[in-house]
Amino acid sequence: MNKKILEVCVDSVESALAAERGGADRLELCQNLVIGGTTPSCKLFETIRKYSKIPIHVLLRPRFGDFCYTQFEFEMLCAEAAMYRELGAEGVVIGMLLPDGNLDIQRMEKLMETTEGMSVTLHRAFDVCRDPKTALEQAVKLGIHTILTSGQQNSALKGAVLLKELKEQAAGRIQIQAGGGICAEAIRELYPLSGVTAYHMSGKTELDSRMEYRKDGVNMGLSSLSEYTIYQTSEKAVQAAKAELDKI
Repeated sequence: MNKKILEVCVDSVESALAAERGGADRLELCQNLVIGGTTPSCKLFETIRKYSKIPIHVLLRPRFGDFCYTQFEFEMLCAEAAMYRELGAEGVVIGMLLPDGNLDIQRMEKLMETTEGMSVTLHRAFDVCRDPKTALEQAVKLGIHTILTSGQQNSALKGAVLLKELKEQAAGRIQIQAGGGICAEAIRELYPLSGVTAYHMSGKTELDSRMEYRKDGVNMGLSSLSEYTIYQTSEKAVQAAKAELDKI
């Protein structure tokens, strides 16, 4: 699988439309992107589907944190996969780990049964698994189509060596998609190092809130995050990344 793909991760209608205008091939839809993304609401999906025509892959992640899920969380994941299949999502983005750091194969097999007819991506749970090369073979056996990975580093550029090894190991059986710090410059540097042709980016930019009155000293969540900063995908950043990918 050497298809050129630029996927943009979005958590709002505004970001989705900016990504589409910028030339994204598809969307990864989530909510709460600032904490790595969680499962989006069905109404967010439906609104974006109403105004956007490009494929949507939905992230299924019940909460922030690790990927070792309780039975309750697993039941939610299965129900949400079935729901988004009925709603017409082209794909889902999933991943579960056991406490020992290996893929939770038994439950992922059951989850895969709910995704019939959809494209399936193994998300960056892969980047914190014990053995990425074993996990790749397991993903192929499960019938997963794409692995989203930074090469088990904080950025795909830092993980370029492993990305190249994974691309060679995959040998066209599964798409290796690079994510983590992806922008036009990163694609330009990463492709010669890894041979990867599928990329995942957010292209986020910081916008100032439209609020004029601002209450000091009150946080709705993490004190490190301001309620008056809006994160939104930059059409120009996506456009630049797409132009770089087109040169490959």
